[in-house]
Amino acid sequence: MKHNEQFDAIIIGGGACGLMCAVQAGFLGKKVLILEKNDKVGAKILISGGGRCNYANLYATEANFISQNPHFCKSAFSQFTVSDTINFFETYGINGQEKTLGQLFPESNNAKDIVRIFENLCAEMGQEILCGAEVEAVSALPSGGFEISYEKGSKEKTISAKKVVITSGGPPIPKMGATDFGLRVARQFGLKICQTAPALVPLTITGKDSEWFAQLSGNSIYCRVSNDRMSFDENILFTHWGLSGPAILQISSYWRPGEIINIDLMPDKSIKDVIDESRRLNGRKSLGGLLSEIYTRKFSEGLSKFLPVEKNLASLTKQDMADMEKLIHFFEVKPAGDKGYDKAEVMRGGVDTSELSSKTLEAKKIPGLYFGGECVDVTGWLGGYNFQWAWSSGYIMAQHL
Repeated sequence: MKHNEQFDAIIIGGGACGLMCAVQAGFLGKKVLILEKNDKVGAKILISGGGRCNYANLYATEANFISQNPHFCKSAFSQFTVSDTINFFETYGINGQEKTLGQLFPESNNAKDIVRIFENLCAEMGQEILCGAEVEAVSALPSGGFEISYEKGSKEKTISAKKVVITSGGPPIPKMGATDFGLRVARQFGLKICQTAPALVPLTITGKDSEWFAQLSGNSIYCRVSNDRMSFDENILFTHWGLSGPAILQISSYWRPGEIINIDLMPDKSIKDVIDESRRLNGRKSLGGLLSEIYTRKFSEGLSKFLPVEKNLASLTKQDMADMEKLIHFFEVKPAGDKGYDKAEVMRGGVDTSELSSKTLEAKKIPGLYFGGECVDVTGWLGGYNFQWAWSSGYIMAQHL
């Protein structure tokens, strides 16, 4: 890299948002440099979806995001829509296939194909990517613009630019090099931060019920998981330490410590109707036998702790039926906590949206300083939503560099 070369902007973070910002800036003839601390860009893209990369969701709207200002992301999504995302990737050879609930994956099922597009486009347009460069500080220059101090190969270096884009993500998955760098820069410049916490994260169970959950480890059940703010119909997964699976990851973003979540173990039917119908056909069938037809054998055996599974259906009392309905449709769980940033897919909270222009993502008080992607207080659901925010926010920042 030529150290006297002028860049229109320095992008700190070579993830989804930073890569899209660099490419879109290149389309506009702007020259940028990406500083990435890992030895390659797109680290979280490469591991997303088990290496398959759920890069978009057909149904993404602002309703699928959590923020203190739920309308903030509307502007970004109107400037770079889901259709724009799909068209962008199709232009460069990625045709999406829908798996479930609008989730789009590359036909190749290979996240490397997503990263390769950005690497190739950056190379074609002369956008520079410097990997292994850990940024240590961002300072405002008296004459305007910013100076960035970074370490590369144990050597301290500095570079200046009129504009700086922070797309360094948040603390989730620290083994991938994730840190709170973006939040630290925001605080340094006096910007407010909305309280942060792990999101899309498994929940832990401790105490007297923990052994019961552990014994069911590996069982996956289609459920409706809800609290007083949100509800999701997807699978839950029992684990040695608690609960995971798509529905649990989804509700975790809306859960707060000390709260109870409700699990409907049969969201599409009434257990009373199922028992009544089965009883008419064969009243001598045991309750345990019926449950093993609905759930896995291991799970139906686990329910024996709470239900008279040895009784035949004809012998069930009104109280038995009431207990059954409460257990199946209103199974209450009070998680002890979550698995933390090591297992979280994203961070909830971040740079307060009131500090940023919704049209450009430029800090209102610090001209030339931009924040996009995960470090902003915009957190999407599981299923490609956070990638849409990354693409859209990267796009709109590029338009204003």
